Amino acid sequence: MNATRAADTIDAQAGVLVLVDYQARLMPAIHDGAQRVARAVLLARAARALAIPVLGTEQNPAGLGPNVEPIRAECQLSLAKTHFDACGDGLLQALDAARPGCEQVVVAGCEAHVCLLQTALGLLRAGKRVWVVGNASGSRHPADHAAAMARLSRAGATVVSHEMVLFEWLADCRHPRFREVLALLKAAG
Repeated sequence: MNATRAADTIDAQAGVLVLVDYQARLMPAIHDGAQRVARAVLLARAARALAIPVLGTEQNPAGLGPNVEPIRAECQLSLAKTHFDACGDGLLQALDAARPGCEQVVVAGCEAHVCLLQTALGLLRAGKRVWVVGNASGSRHPADHAAAMARLSRAGATVVSHEMVLFEWLADCRHPRFREVLALLKAAG
């Protein structure tokens, strides 16, 4: 495998899943919000099955409330924040606590053009390899989501789908958790 390909591969043993601000008061306004939450929950359940740490963030939870319960239930930690970039409120330290030496972050969240964007940019500045799950992330307006994905791609993040992440985490159909993750995927429809 060449170095470029190896550097662009999502490694289940090297990373953490971060779910940004799927808050109950925000989600009804997000375009296709229920579908975005469902994909994020699927990612989190698969991550947990594969022993990948799952962290959540909540923007000003005193004002916006907590993450929706299906997301909150899958996160080993929900980091309250006031900065739009969660790195400004301890995300980097939380990543290192969850997986010492964490190099890779798969991230999804809302709003894609605000907190997700700024958090992913913060992770890139910190030297992390970042994959943004575009179809599990949302904004109120599709044009804002598209602009965020384009900007993140130009900034060095790799925009992926939830299925791309799941199958790269597994890497092989002989993975001991393959059937379990496949069942999660099929149940999600």
